[in-house]
Amino acid sequence: MLVAMETGGNASSVHAEGRAARKLADDAREALALALGCLPQMIVFTGSGTEANNMALRGVEAERLLVSAVEHPSVLAAATASGKRVERIPVDGNGVVDLAALRRMLGGPNVLVSVMLANNETGVIQPVADIVALAREFGALVHVDAVQGFGKLPVNFGLLGCDLLTVAAHKVGGPVGIGALVIRDGLAVAPLLHGGGQELRRRAGTENLAAIAGFAAAAAEKRLEIKNLRQQIESSLQDAVIFGAAVERLPNTVCFAVPGMKAETLLMNFDLDGVAVSSGSACSSGKVARSHVLEAMGVAPEISSAAIRVSLGWNSTAADVQHFTTVWNKLLSRHRARKAA
Repeated sequence: MLVAMETGGNASSVHAEGRAARKLADDAREALALALGCLPQMIVFTGSGTEANNMALRGVEAERLLVSAVEHPSVLAAATASGKRVERIPVDGNGVVDLAALRRMLGGPNVLVSVMLANNETGVIQPVADIVALAREFGALVHVDAVQGFGKLPVNFGLLGCDLLTVAAHKVGGPVGIGALVIRDGLAVAPLLHGGGQELRRRAGTENLAAIAGFAAAAAEKRLEIKNLRQQIESSLQDAVIFGAAVERLPNTVCFAVPGMKAETLLMNFDLDGVAVSSGSACSSGKVARSHVLEAMGVAPEISSAAIRVSLGWNSTAADVQHFTTVWNKLLSRHRARKAA
């Protein structure tokens, strides 16, 4: 990123500085393409995963959008804003898409199915291969929001078989404010932004060269094995309900609740002890409200209102987990004492 900032040229200019900037952008695109298993020209750099999701759902020619009931708010809001007919695919009690329900909803021309690779609140992994196979039977397009899963699961565009794929840098230790939409070769997607001819005329605006370089560098980094740290966290959660525990989840995400313990109080107490956790989606955790994900899973309000999400970062350590466990045991002991009083 420092090299890119020092280069200083506009990647769309033809002078020497512009050509140097263009080479950095091209090299970064090739590196990210290698990490994602796609062709470099399939990648459109965006300002965020949210922008990429909006571009996919609003830019593809489709009459109907089928989105899972547990999608990220950026997908749900983009679908609503698209002006297209939107239907929500139900999930089971573990938060996994109901494939039988999806089959009943498919049919008819110009359908786009949007299902995330892994849930941002619970970490539950969706059966994307089965969803893609089912959509293909009916000639439907498939968009996968892989922001939460990228860097924690193998994400290969070619092997997933989808038509559109969203990723973002900050989930893999890269810079905030840079995402990408992978578009299958030959698929037309209308741009959200109009102006210059950047990104093969798919996204106008001078490229954020430093962030693009940082995204590619982070995507190329070897991931640390953190599943054992998640297991250590879960083993400390006495009295807790762990959502999605019966199905495959991301190795870094734990969403849990203890009936009677309010999420808002827990957030403040964890924060006072130097532990950053959230309730629901980080995009809306400024206000602690009931999670639409847990609601779709059929979780009772008195339990979902206590839900906390713990996410291990790309650089989390055993010492971090031990600190969390110490704080949690203190909060749980305090809760038990109040109940006993």
